[in-house]
Order: sequence, then structure tokens, then C-alpha cells
Amino acid sequence: MTNKLVMGAVVLASSVLFMAGCGKTDKKADGESDKVTLELWLTPQWKGVMDASEEKADYDSFFKEAAKRYEADNPNVKINVQVIPGEQRADKLSVAIQTKELPDMFFDSSFALSEYAHMGVLAPLDDIIDEETKSDISASIWDNVTIADKTYFYPFGHNPGTLVYNADMFKAAGLDKYLAGEHEIANWSTEDLRTIAETLKAKNKDVAPFGLFAKNNQGDTWNMSYMRMFGNTFFDKDGKIVVNEDSGVEALEYIDQLREDGLTTKGAETLTSNDVNAMFQNKQTAINFTNSVLFNGIAKDMEDGKVEKFDMRLANIPGKDQPISFTYVTSSVVFDTGDQARIDAAKDFVKFYSTDEELVKASKNTLPVRESVISQLEGEMPYLNAYNQNSDNIINFSNNTPGYVELRNAFFPELQALFTGDKSAQEALDSFTENGNRIIEDNTKKSVILK
Repeated sequence: MTNKLVMGAVVLASSVLFMAGCGKTDKKADGESDKVTLELWLTPQWKGVMDASEEKADYDSFFKEAAKRYEADNPNVKINVQVIPGEQRADKLSVAIQTKELPDMFFDSSFALSEYAHMGVLAPLDDIIDEETKSDISASIWDNVTIADKTYFYPFGHNPGTLVYNADMFKAAGLDKYLAGEHEIANWSTEDLRTIAETLKAKNKDVAPFGLFAKNNQGDTWNMSYMRMFGNTFFDKDGKIVVNEDSGVEALEYIDQLREDGLTTKGAETLTSNDVNAMFQNKQTAINFTNSVLFNGIAKDMEDGKVEKFDMRLANIPGKDQPISFTYVTSSVVFDTGDQARIDAAKDFVKFYSTDEELVKASKNTLPVRESVISQLEGEMPYLNAYNQNSDNIINFSNNTPGYVELRNAFFPELQALFTGDKSAQEALDSFTENGNRIIEDNTKKSVILK
């Protein structure tokens, strides 16, 4: 074969979009149906089918049980389940895409999988979402799982992000009026937060009133949310970053002034979110970041005697127009493997465990997204009603932006530059905005679904 023919064959092959994956369709003898084998990957979410106290509870328990029930009614389908460590997700999927050995399904936070929608390797799921499901889940959740008017992530549960505070420290400092009820979410203004921080510091100089960190991109959803405290939207209606506008600069200057006044953890540029979370548990900070899983984890450690007990309560991030919260939506995706039988079977299995009246109750391990499940579980989940009522304050923090992972890596170095005195707030946000919009532009050009 000549070089020209070889090159032509390569170009032709590369132009064919056929993503063959790990699952397969086995041909049977005449008169028998094809056997479909599906692969489902997930990052660790919760142990057990419904509860970690179950015998032999593990991270794959729920999906193995769901597969067992589904296979009983669908004998021509076999489902394999594999747990993938979160830090290996990107590498495993990169190799899977290159080798055309994609799994059929993945279960994870939707924002962590959004780049694969933009790559064009996810199948839209609108055809398996009925009106009953649409109306059973809040609009703020659907906003988090929709890109270009198509639903690529089937929501199962969610993990709201808020602030958490040591109510015992508030009481000792005479800050009772800023306390919300034990199972409520407090709403403070930015002026309230500064007053609280100053009062706490005056009462106990060994405690950092506010936990601040910027060593890497972990926990950066909170840092990015702080930029919205004075009304900035972070992204404009066209998806471009506008955080360097006056309202964003005001928010970053506010946070930095708290730091300069000694009202935050010292050396924030050297601290990770894990560092600051540990400090809160050890009563070295009074106000910290949290999400429902972290919060429940600390409560469980208190119950087990691993952490000394204290009165721990929730608050929203202060906002100029309304309080600010966000959520990580745990969702299922179906990969476009090019095998329609597998795609159809994968979609049907996702719909099965996402709608089954008994299985969807496992969403209590994060928080349910379905109103029908919330109404059943309110009695055993004391914060559930508060989280549900707070849904109007949830922002779509990532905007399902192409290149969001790269944006995260561009943001924290600018915070470090500010905290070390190398840049002003305006300079830091100008730099991030310029780099961030270039990242978005480049990735928008690559995005298959936005073309």
C-alpha cells in the first residue's frame, strides 16, 4: 500500500465516531436473544445498599444489588460493577477513550463528568426521563445536569455545600442572635459575618474565626462561591467569566481583609481544605466549609468518640441579594459506545435504579433529589427539610462550562498570589479572567455538543 493510501485509510478511520467499550453484545444461537454485558464504573460514594451498618457493606453494594434485581427481570442482560478511586477517574477514562474500551455507565458527581459530555462521548438521557420524574426533582437540580438543553446526567442524590459553625463558641461569645435552630440553616449578611468573626477573635485569640485555604484546587467550590458574595455572577449569560468586575473584586477584597485582620486561618495559601476541616473538628476554627457528607461524617465521629462533641450547625454563604449555596449532584451517565443494544440496555438500567421506589431511598446516603423520597425520609433525616427549603439558593457553580477542570487549576494560584502580597485583588482576578476565558474559548471550540 502506498503512503498516500495508508494516510487515506488513517484519515478515514479517525473520522468514524465509533466508541466500542468494555461491555459487549454476545451473539446467541438461532432462536435465542442476544446477551448484553454492561460495565458500570463508579467512584466511592457510600457503603452498603442502604446503610454502612449492613453486613459486608462496600462501595459497590448498592449497584450490585440493583444489578441483581434488574437481571432477574432481564435475563439477557449481565451487569458488572467496578469501583474506581476518584483520583484515578480521569486517567482511567482517558485510556478507555483512546483504546475504545469505554464502560457503559458511570456514577459520580455530574460536574466531574461534564467534560465527557463536551467531548461527545455521552448519550443524552432525555428519552428516559418522564414528566413524573421531571416534576419530582427541583429545577435547580435539573439546571446542574443539563447542557445545551439536553440532559446528560440522571440525578440520583445530591450533596449540598454550605458553611458550618461551632455554636458553642457563638454562645460563649454572646452571639446567640446569629444562631439558627439546631436543624436549620442560618442566613447572615457580609456585615454579620465580619461582626461574628471580630467578636469570636476578641473572645478567644487562639481560635481562627473563619477557615480559609488555597493550597490547591480541592474545596475550591467554596472559594469560587465567595466571589459571588456581593452580587457577582462569576459567569455571564454567554458563559464568559466576569469575576473581575467590581462586585467580584469587592468580594475578594472582603475575604482578603478578613485574612489581613487576623480573622481567618493563618497561611491560607499553604493550607488544604483537609487541613482546615481537621482544624474545625479540633476546635481551632469557628466557621468552616462543609457539605452534607462531611457534616454527617463529623457527626458520626462525634458519636463514635473520635471527635470531641460540640454543637455544630449550618449556615449559607452570605450573599448581597440572597444567600448562596451549591450542590454536587450524584448522577449516572451512559457512554455512547456505538453499540445501540448496549446503549439502550444501559439507559434502561439507569432508569430502573433511579426510579425504583425502594432503591431510590438509598439517596439518603447523600441527600434525596426527589420530593417523593424527601417526604418519606424527613423523620429520620433532621436536616432534610432545611436543605429542601434551601433549594432556591442553590447556584450552578460550574455553569457546566467546557474546560471547568482547567479553570480550577487556574484559580487557586491567583488566590495564593493575593495572599502572599504579589498581586492585588483586581490583578489576581484580571489574570484569572483572562486565562479562564481563554480556557473556555479553547474548550468551547473542542466541544462537540456546543458546535
